[in-house]
Amino acid sequence: MTTLTDRYVAATLRSVPAARRAEIATELRASIEDMIDGRSAAGEDAATAERAVLTELGDPAQLAARYADRRLQLIGPTYYLAWERLLKLLLSFVPATVGVIVGLLAATDGENVGGAVGEGISTALTVAVQIAFWVTLVFAVLERTNTPLDLPAWNVDQLPEGPVDRQITLTDTAAAIGFLALFIAYLPLQHFRSFVPADGEGNLPILDPALWSFWLPSLIAVLVATVGLEIAKYRAGRWTWPLVAVNGLLNLAFAVPVIWLMSTDRLLNPDLVARFDWLGEGRNLDTVAAVVVVSTILIVLWDTVDSVVKAYRARR
Repeated sequence: MTTLTDRYVAATLRSVPAARRAEIATELRASIEDMIDGRSAAGEDAATAERAVLTELGDPAQLAARYADRRLQLIGPTYYLAWERLLKLLLSFVPATVGVIVGLLAATDGENVGGAVGEGISTALTVAVQIAFWVTLVFAVLERTNTPLDLPAWNVDQLPEGPVDRQITLTDTAAAIGFLALFIAYLPLQHFRSFVPADGEGNLPILDPALWSFWLPSLIAVLVATVGLEIAKYRAGRWTWPLVAVNGLLNLAFAVPVIWLMSTDRLLNPDLVARFDWLGEGRNLDTVAAVVVVSTILIVLWDTVDSVVKAYRARR
C-alpha cells in the first residue's frame, strides 16, 4: 500500500534531475522519518504526525525547485532592476513614436482619418505588448542561464546631488525639451516633407505656406521660449509662481493663434484640403477644426492647472 510519504517523495522526484533522484529520495525519506519520530515522541500518533510533517514541508514542486536550485520567479533580484529600467525606457517612447508614424502614413494614404487614428493606437498597443514580451523573455533566459550582465556596480558617487524632494527631474526636462525640439523641427520640415503627395512632384505642406510671413515664425519663437522655461524650471528644481505665470503666458501665446487660425480656416494648407475629397464633404472640415480647437484648449488647461497645483504643493 502506498503511504502519504511515498506519494510525497514521488511527487517531489518528478521535477528533479534524474541523476540525483536516488540521492534526494534517500535524503528526503530520512528527513521525513526523523520529523515523524520527533512528533511521535511528543505523543502524536504516526498517521497524524506523518500528515503534519508533509504539510510542514509544503508543496512538493516547491521543495523540488530547492533541491534542483531552480528559480520559481520569472525575473529574479539579480536582473530585475536592469529589466525594469530597460522596459520603462523602451515603453516611454517607442510605442508612441511608432503609433504616430503609422497613423500619419495611414492618414496620408487613405481617406478615413478615424481609421488612421485607430490604426495608430492599435499599432502602439501592439508594439508595447511585443516590447514587454521580448524584453521579459530575454531576461528570463538570462536569469536561467546565469548569464552575467557585466553592468557597472552601484556606488555612492551615483547618488543625486540635488535635494531628495526635487520636483523637476532631469529625465522630465530632457523629455520635454526633446518633444519641443521635434515639434520645432517639424514645422519647417512639413513644408518640404509632409508625406502628402501633390498632383505633380513633391509634397503638399500641411500648414498654409502663407503663415510663414508671420504666424509660424511667431509660434516657433514661443516654442523656443518654452524650451527656455523648461531649463529655468530644472534650475529652480520646482515650480514657482513666476514660472507658473510665464508658463500661462506662453500657453496663451501658442494656443490663441492656433485656435483663431483653425477656427477661421487659415491654419491648414488650402491645397491640402482640396487634395482630400472627404474634407469638403458636409461639415467634415468643421469637425476637424473642432477637434483641433478642443484638443488645444484641453492641453493648455491641463498644463496650466498642473503647474498651479505643483507650485502650490512646493510652497507647503
